[in-house]
Amino acid sequence: MRIIEGEEIYKLVKKLIEDANFDLPLSILNALKRAKEEEENPNAKIVLDILIKNAEIAKEKRIPICQDCGMVIIFLEKGEEVCIKGPLEEYLKKAVREAYLENFLRSSVVKDPLLRENTNDNTPPIIHWEIMPGDKIKISVMIKGFGSENASTVKMLNPTLEKEEIVREVINHVKEYGPNACPPLIIGLGIGGTMEKAIYLSKKAIFRDLYERNKKPHLRELEEEILDKVNSLNIGPGGLGGKTTALDVRIEDYPTHIAGLPLAINLQCCAIRFKEIEI
Repeated sequence: MRIIEGEEIYKLVKKLIEDANFDLPLSILNALKRAKEEEENPNAKIVLDILIKNAEIAKEKRIPICQDCGMVIIFLEKGEEVCIKGPLEEYLKKAVREAYLENFLRSSVVKDPLLRENTNDNTPPIIHWEIMPGDKIKISVMIKGFGSENASTVKMLNPTLEKEEIVREVINHVKEYGPNACPPLIIGLGIGGTMEKAIYLSKKAIFRDLYERNKKPHLRELEEEILDKVNSLNIGPGGLGGKTTALDVRIEDYPTHIAGLPLAINLQCCAIRFKEIEI
């Protein structure tokens, strides 16, 4: 049995949170540059140029990519042969607390969803656990702003729906909410499982490398079809028109009940703040 100190995880998670807030993934930055070259809409070019410069300044000066420093979501994939020593949840809260206070990141979390008193340190994070084979731990950190979170949804569809109707559900949702989610978007879709599993899948889908397609041929085709149709909506960067409404569409699926077809639509904004590490 491999033993990992909770203190080690705390230090790694703190750095992941800081890097995610300041450093846009290179693949996303390159995609924005490529989109700028391919865009024909002048407003789209202006918005993309601003997003590129914003990302470069954030990285150079170590300041937030976005003023909404989001809610921290932590995905822990723990090997069965790993034992974590110490109160892990407290270590994770400590990582969030120190990363946000020491770097003057905006505290956006309230203790009670109705009473609305700010925690003043952006704790607690959302923590998801998954048990995996082996003796490794994979830690993924996502900083989720609520412009895009508020534009996301889950739909419990009729299991008899044809593929075309599922596509229509996604397109109609993006048409209505996409401009509010700070496009260009990455769209994560979770299909199957239960309501909460579909939502989990839609967020995990965002972790996949840009343009890496689902290994199932029918889902790969569905990703490409939805991406093409979304980019035909003329929402464009910043919602000001253009053919770059989304950079990518990713689908993750899971077995479901014979009477159900859960569909979660996770609209991820252009400030895709995500970092991960395996130890």
